[in-house]
Amino acid sequence: MSRIGKNPITVPSGVELSIQGNVVSVKGPKGELTQEVDENLGLEYAENVLTVTRPNDDKNIRAKHGLYRALIQNMVTGVSEGYSVKLQMVGVGFRAANEGQKLNMSLGYSHPIILELPSEIKLETETKKGEAPTVTLSSHDKQLLGMVAAKIRTLRKIEPYKGKGVRFVGEQIRRKAGKTAAK
Repeated sequence: MSRIGKNPITVPSGVELSIQGNVVSVKGPKGELTQEVDENLGLEYAENVLTVTRPNDDKNIRAKHGLYRALIQNMVTGVSEGYSVKLQMVGVGFRAANEGQKLNMSLGYSHPIILELPSEIKLETETKKGEAPTVTLSSHDKQLLGMVAAKIRTLRKIEPYKGKGVRFVGEQIRRKAGKTAAK
């Protein structure tokens, strides 16, 4: 039995969970999310506890058991607490500013990069003197938040020699030694 899949999902107060066929809908104070679950998996909801069950130990069903349980857990956590990601722009002249849902970044290219973010994501930028600009993204949808953060990160990948680029706050970068002068 899957270690992740067999864990029950406790639905906190203030969060409504409804199951219609193989579609799970979760509604809470932060927003509303839906997820279609594989028809081979069973969903049992009683007394604010949701359990995902599987009919047999087929390899394909075993793989989906833990996946869908984790997706539903992320939905419940997202609509009740929400998620946030912080990105740092490390480099000389790197800047970030926001105008509503537009993120305007200078990442060392000859032009500014303007990125329109989905309405589900809340955007904050912070620039302090002597520190790298910080972009904070927050949302109730963990999948969408991860995709947007990954997209921003690909605009200027971290290079291993000086460590410049877009990184997550607290991320460890493997640095390489530069050239040495030959004599």
